[in-house]
Amino acid sequence: MSHEPRVVRAPRGTELNAKSWATEAPLRMLMNNLDPEVAERPEDLVVYGGTGKAARSWEAFDAIVETLKDLEENETLLVQSGKPVGVFKTNKWAPRVLIANSNLVGDWANWEHFRELEAEGLMMYGQMTAGSWIYIGTQGILQGTYETFAAIAEKRFNGSLAGTLTLTGGCGGMGGAQPLAVTLNGGAVLIVDVDETRLRRRASKRYLDEVELDLDKALEKVLAAKAEGRPLSVGYAGNAAEVFPALLKRHEAGEFTFDIVTDQTSAHDPLSYLPVEYTMEQWHAEAEADPAGFTKKAQAAMAAHVEAMVGFQDAGAEVFDYGNSIRDEARKGGFNRAFEFPGFVPAYIRPLFCEGLGPFRWVALSGDPEDIKVTDQALKELFPENEHLHRWLDAAQQHVEFEGLPARICWLGYGERHKAGLLFNQLVADGKVSAPIVIGRDHLDSGSVASPYRETEAMKDGTDAVADWPLLNALTAASSGASWVSIHHGGGVGMGRSIHAGQVSLADGSELAAAKLEALLTNDPGMGVIRHVDAGYERASEVAAERGVRIPMAAPKK
Repeated sequence: MSHEPRVVRAPRGTELNAKSWATEAPLRMLMNNLDPEVAERPEDLVVYGGTGKAARSWEAFDAIVETLKDLEENETLLVQSGKPVGVFKTNKWAPRVLIANSNLVGDWANWEHFRELEAEGLMMYGQMTAGSWIYIGTQGILQGTYETFAAIAEKRFNGSLAGTLTLTGGCGGMGGAQPLAVTLNGGAVLIVDVDETRLRRRASKRYLDEVELDLDKALEKVLAAKAEGRPLSVGYAGNAAEVFPALLKRHEAGEFTFDIVTDQTSAHDPLSYLPVEYTMEQWHAEAEADPAGFTKKAQAAMAAHVEAMVGFQDAGAEVFDYGNSIRDEARKGGFNRAFEFPGFVPAYIRPLFCEGLGPFRWVALSGDPEDIKVTDQALKELFPENEHLHRWLDAAQQHVEFEGLPARICWLGYGERHKAGLLFNQLVADGKVSAPIVIGRDHLDSGSVASPYRETEAMKDGTDAVADWPLLNALTAASSGASWVSIHHGGGVGMGRSIHAGQVSLADGSELAAAKLEALLTNDPGMGVIRHVDAGYERASEVAAERGVRIPMAAPKK
């Protein structure tokens, strides 16, 4: 049985389609993931990252929707790689949905085995927030990207990127946040993508200022902006594997200087990275016809791409991997210096992780943008001293165009997130927002991921690949009142390279929601603190001591 492509949009307003907000929330968020404003290829159920799906098939999607509509407040739906497989009677504190995506036993945890299962309709790739129904469009990654470029500005450019020029690749679902993140920090940026339509889409949403099909014209524009110290983002349609090496030669010749170089192409999946031998039109047919051969060609292209990035570092630029596994793919493609530049987490973000700081996101289930405005203002009043947070919220209000249900993200740490959750619940109870609010986070988080090429790269104690932490995180979330919880494999770095967990909660104004939110939003960032205490980070130990996180084998005070 097949379906015609259809348009899915989350319901708005206060009328329920399910039996309670506890089940209406996951229903709306699943549908929001597939909103054409949000998803990359909604007709294929792909939300972002080339392959990240919201459900395994349209039949599975329909079955999930119908089940959520009938689910009771003391029942739990189990979803296995995008397919609803059972409903059990649990209790009101238990999650309404438990999700596991693309998890394979170690020796089988590779793309080849996964693709065999996927072709048989037995599995899907969940990415991070696609298969856990909490993707909020490009904004979702924007603040983390903003924080990263802010940290680079602090480290190397006196706190601002004004007068600097960044070169990067990939302007899709994840990478599309890069141009705005750079310009919000004052910099100029040239972003390269093989797919002109991706660049046009980002420009239509104001994440990208201009699209240029002539490289010299693009360069002229960003170099003028750099010289004048003004923010500007220009997208150029081309293959980064060819463009980066060509620009490096001109950089080395002294024609111009790039100050920062990174990349966010879909390199985690070689079939989602276009080799130089093929045109856009040939891409999907060639990848399907010969996945192994295509992978080799893609890895060779990535080797050229990364070799150029290392060249820029040799020439003095700030160069970093943005967590898409491109270094490892380049290594497989024959470039042996691929790991000479760091990943962004050890380079810039880990000190934040030690405080349990990470992405806190929320969505107005009403569909009313006014509700987000109310939460923005309330959050500023809740944390009056946090200037960095105020700057971000003001910038987001001014620059971020909502995609799908109105949403917001900011980074909050241990001791802050539960206060925000309780505040939002009170706003619902008092009628200051028109419908309940869903609260979640990215999986790019301080305590919910084991990912040796990204979140847990270069851990102080060498525990980069220990996956117990995300499993404990998911168990803790399920025990602490989360509305739905997910455990995924692969995420943004690819099969065999990560295990990560997600949680989402509901602020519906009830006393039960308040109790759940306080427990969940204390314990979830607490996982980040204990994870980094255990790995030997002094700042994490200080935070645990200062904020009362109980550690059974904490090092004795000196």
